[in-house]
Amino acid sequence: MTQIAKGTFVVSLQPMPFESEDSDPKRLARMSINKQISGDLAASTKGQMLSAGTSVKGSAGYVAIERVTGVLAGKHGSFVLQHTGTMNRGVASLSVTVVPDSGTEELTGIEGDFKINIVEGAHFYEFAYRLPSH
Repeated sequence: MTQIAKGTFVVSLQPMPFESEDSDPKRLARMSINKQISGDLAASTKGQMLSAGTSVKGSAGYVAIERVTGVLAGKHGSFVLQHTGTMNRGVASLSVTVVPDSGTEELTGIEGDFKINIVEGAHFYEFAYRLPSH
């Protein structure tokens, strides 16, 4: 059965070196991701993001992997989220999903999709997830 967790998060992105012949940070970049998540999921995350910009305004792409560690519906553990995002001339597309079999402890077997919504600079999430029944 799919359950929904909702809340907010604060994100910190810090530039990291990107090993590439193209050293223009507008084109290719790497950043660390650290989040503090509150609400139905109380957790912190650590991860990395790779991004690519283009010469066309509003077009870019990014991928990221981040480990989420905390408490979801009273269950302790961690899992990994995989991000794939694009901007096509200002039109956004984003998929953030749980990496299969990445759950640990009481979150072993977790599956789900993590939707992000940014309103006036504030970050909100809606996490549709499933846990195996034991």
